[in-house]
Amino acid sequence: MDNLIICSHCGSDACYVQENNSEIKTYSCFGCGFTTNTLMKEGNEFYDQQIEVLPELYKDVMFKDENEMIWFPTTINLPQQGMVFYNGTSKENAKWSAVKAVKVLEEEKEKYPIKGKPGEFYEWRMDMSTIQSFEMKDFMEALSFIGVLPE
Repeated sequence: MDNLIICSHCGSDACYVQENNSEIKTYSCFGCGFTTNTLMKEGNEFYDQQIEVLPELYKDVMFKDENEMIWFPTTINLPQQGMVFYNGTSKENAKWSAVKAVKVLEEEKEKYPIKGKPGEFYEWRMDMSTIQSFEMKDFMEALSFIGVLPE
């Protein structure tokens, strides 16, 4: 079952629900850029594991909905297109950031080794010189910037 619902974080009608299996559903809102799943509840082992590795900024802006699920900003990383991520030094100044991917030049490939794979190198890298910031409500514009959605 895949469908769109009203997001309990921002109220957008662009919240995509995907049933991973009979026990787990994932919610991804294209209105606000936040995500959760049915395992993201306080006291759940999966939630505890995520809290250990999430950036402090993401922890600061987490949201608990009426079903006790915890929502946090998503990160989109498409190696040949770019990346969209929540960025800032505090929740008061955080915005969506987007960077475009560029092909690694042959003469630069030694700078981009693939960890654990000796002699192999990345073909694409994130070009931080292309970074653009987008307001919280403009998550879809950030996706358009890296070519995920048409502009």
